[in-house]
Formats: sequence, C-alpha cells, structure tokens
Amino acid sequence: MDDKLSKKFYKIGDVAEILNIPTSTLRFWEKEFTVIKPKRNAKNVRVYTIKDIETVKMIYYLVKEKGLKLDAAQAMIKRNRDGISKQFEVVERLKQVRGQLLLLDNALSAIKK
Repeated sequence: MDDKLSKKFYKIGDVAEILNIPTSTLRFWEKEFTVIKPKRNAKNVRVYTIKDIETVKMIYYLVKEKGLKLDAAQAMIKRNRDGISKQFEVVERLKQVRGQLLLLDNALSAIKK
C-alpha cells in the first residue's frame, strides 16, 4: 500500500493527485465502469475508500498501461477481477523493484567516478 494512503476517505482531487490523473478522467471512468462506486458525503462530494482507489489503479493499469479499450477493460474486470488484481499487484511490485535497482545502479555509478 502507498504511504500516501493513510486516511479512511479521500476526495476526488486527492485521488487524482495520488494517481497523477485529471479529476475529469476519474469522473468519466466513474460513469463508464460499474466497479467504481465512490460514496457521497452530506455535501454530495465524492469520497473514495482505499478499495475504490485500488480499483481505479487497476483500471489505470488496464487502460493506460496495457492499452485496452474501456469496454475490454470492463469485461476483463467482470470476468476475472481477482486474476487482474493479482497481475496488477505483481506489475506494481516489479516497478518498485526496478526503481530500487535503478537507485543502486546510480549509487554504484557515483562511487566509480
């Protein structure tokens, strides 16, 4: 889980910042994907839970990183949500490992100079 995710509920702007996507994209995906269902507070402001954020991350992975069209991503999530979730988790972990390896490589390069 991200260090940024420490609250129970997040506003749409917070989620957009965490995921580095525009709020308009979140609103659009909310209309297109039935699996995104943020609650609304008394002031009718969207509030996302950590589970909602993880769902949006999975959609981001399918649409932006894998290049699937929205309907294909929606169908994939409906067919095999657990499988997609596990695949997404593996990819995220590999990205973290890659980042750590790059830091080590940079540190070694600095030592050699």
